[in-house]
Amino acid sequence: MRFSPPLAPGVLVRRYKRFLADVEVAGRGVVTMHCANTGAMLGCDTPGSPAWFSTADNPKRKYPHSLELVEVLDGARTSAVCVNTARPNAVVAEALAAGRITELRGGPWRREVAIPGEAGRFDFALGDALPTFVEVKSVTLCRDGVGAFPDAVSERARRHVGALARCVGRGHRAVLLFCVPHTGIRRVTVADDIDPRYGEAVREAVAAGVEVLAYGCVVTPQEVAIDRALPVGL
Repeated sequence: MRFSPPLAPGVLVRRYKRFLADVEVAGRGVVTMHCANTGAMLGCDTPGSPAWFSTADNPKRKYPHSLELVEVLDGARTSAVCVNTARPNAVVAEALAAGRITELRGGPWRREVAIPGEAGRFDFALGDALPTFVEVKSVTLCRDGVGAFPDAVSERARRHVGALARCVGRGHRAVLLFCVPHTGIRRVTVADDIDPRYGEAVREAVAAGVEVLAYGCVVTPQEVAIDRALPVGL
C-alpha cells in the first residue's frame, strides 16, 4: 500500500484523548491531527519520536491530517511502526491480491463479510461455496523483538476469536491473521499480562481448529506492505 502523496515528517509531541495527536511540523509549529488507533499505543507514543502524517483532501474534516507512522527505539534498534489501525486491512487486501500470503493463496476473496449466524463481520472471506474466514489484527506492541497483541483489553477482539472457533465447528476454515507493521518485531505472541481472557480465547480457538498466522511488513514513509512470514508462539 503506497502513500500518495508520500507522508510528511514531524515530531510527536503527544497522543491524547484516544484519537488525537499533537505533532511538531517544521515551519508550522504544533499541529493537532487525527490518530486512528483504538489501542494504547504502548511503546509507540513517546514524545519526541520522529513521526509522519498524511493529509486528506476532504475540506470538511475537522482534522485534515492523520498520524500514520512513528519511529521507535527498542534497545539499540530503531524501528518504523504504522500506528494507523485503519491501514492493515488495506495492506492485507493488497497482499491477498498479489498472492504474498502463502497460506491464503488462490480463489476469490471479499472484504467485510457477515459472521454466519451471528452479529458482526469478519475482515475477509476467501472462496464461495464454504468460505474461509479471516480476521486481521494489527500488532504494534514490541518487547525485545517480540510482538504482543493486544496492547489494551479488547472485548471485541475476544469476540472475534470466539466467532472464528464457532465457524470451524460449522465446517469452515478460519484464520486469525496478525498483521505486523513494526519493523522491529521478529515473532508474535499474545499479551497475557494485558488481556489474559484474550490469550485464553486464542488458545481455545487454536484447539478448536483456528489457524493463527503472522506476517511482518515493510514500513516506510512511501509504503506499508507485507513482506515476510513471522513465527507465532502461544
